[in-house]
Amino acid sequence: PVLPARTSPARTPLYLSTPGHHTSLSSPPPSRRRCLARLDSSEPAAPQDGVAFIDPSPKEEQQALRLQRKPSPHRDAAVEENLRLWAEMQAGSAEGVKCCMRAKIDPASDNGALRDPTIFRCNLEPHHRTKDKYKVYPTYDLACPIVDAWEGVTHALRDRQYSDRDHQYVWFQQALQLRKVDLWGFSRINFVKTLLSKRKLQWLVDEGRADGWDDPRFPTVAGILRRGMTVQGLKAFILSMGASKNTNLMGWDKIWAFNKAVIDPSVPRYTALLADGLVPLSLEGAPPAPFAETMAAHPKDESLGKKVRFFGPTVLLQAEDAALIAEGEEVTLMSWGNAIVRKAVAENGSLKRLDGQLHLEGSVKSTKKKLTWLADTPDLVDVELVDLDFLLTKDKVEEEDDIKQVLNDHTKFVHRGRGEAAMRQLRRGDILQVERRGFYICDEPYVRPGDPIRLLFVPDGKSFFGVPPPKK
Repeated sequence: PVLPARTSPARTPLYLSTPGHHTSLSSPPPSRRRCLARLDSSEPAAPQDGVAFIDPSPKEEQQALRLQRKPSPHRDAAVEENLRLWAEMQAGSAEGVKCCMRAKIDPASDNGALRDPTIFRCNLEPHHRTKDKYKVYPTYDLACPIVDAWEGVTHALRDRQYSDRDHQYVWFQQALQLRKVDLWGFSRINFVKTLLSKRKLQWLVDEGRADGWDDPRFPTVAGILRRGMTVQGLKAFILSMGASKNTNLMGWDKIWAFNKAVIDPSVPRYTALLADGLVPLSLEGAPPAPFAETMAAHPKDESLGKKVRFFGPTVLLQAEDAALIAEGEEVTLMSWGNAIVRKAVAENGSLKRLDGQLHLEGSVKSTKKKLTWLADTPDLVDVELVDLDFLLTKDKVEEEDDIKQVLNDHTKFVHRGRGEAAMRQLRRGDILQVERRGFYICDEPYVRPGDPIRLLFVPDGKSFFGVPPPKK
């Protein structure tokens, strides 16, 4: 591949061997592949134009001269010497790997990004697509203005952290006679207790502090989607923010509130209870054997499908709910009807069971307590309700902060539970609402008895935990 033409045919060409920005992640999209094909077919640029030179001096010397705003002693080397060193770089020789190509802009500029920046370096690590065919690769600063111009970009939306490089971007396009691309800067959205540095996130992965780049505690797209964020919610949040140039530090409540507005009317409802301390309620007047009924998965939208709900003469209540019921009180069993609790049986100060009577003719409007419940049948499934906390203990992390000192050591809380039989139909990535607990996303679906369904809590803008942590 080569740089675009800036010379007449009579001039000696300088072929720049590079397939594009070196990456080890994934193959480029079709538009990028077309761009690379165009690189192979373009006319070369000539060193006689005086826009670049090969610098064989040590990295430390280059840095020192940049700080002193002094030019490299090799800046005005002969064209023949530049070509010789360029050939060594292409070959990946011992001499070549010590060299880099630098743009001739202005070594004395007040803008450090214009002090003859490096535009090509040797990299002998095999490329994931081209293997060891190329030994030289362009820097990101050079690749961006070229690719943007060739791919038809009209406005490049860039984080304001690149503002010092905007003049460099423009210089490359002018020097290479490329189509102009307008630059539009915006500020990055910073979130409290959140790492946005890819280098520091990589460290967390390497150290085993995270499951990978899709860890649901990560601010990566894959991470927040795994956490339960929807594309529609993400888009709505971004559009509400606009292209502001003001630096800000936001909480996560707003973005999750936008997401709730998307999922609340469109996800099914299920019941799951924490396994610790379940209290049975025996119901006089209920059918003697368990039975099942088909009902809407969402009480306000039957188009979301149906589910099978089991009923029985004994139902299980959450311990904290059962403890608040007084003898003789009428309560509502959600999705069934009313019941009157006649007797509470305790042993050693601990509530063991409740006895009651089904009262389906009672009015749900007259009761103060609306309770979630599960029929005590063998069809219940094991579930894990997972709450996730922030990775950091500090709202705003400064560059000089030691990441180890601000890491939160306890960020994952797993609660064992029991869920209704219909939860077997959940698939990985399905979002649901657990009644009176909140929204969850299925991270691990039902496979076999004994392997629990794993559900990750989806924040809703008000609650960050499905099971409130104990007060400190």
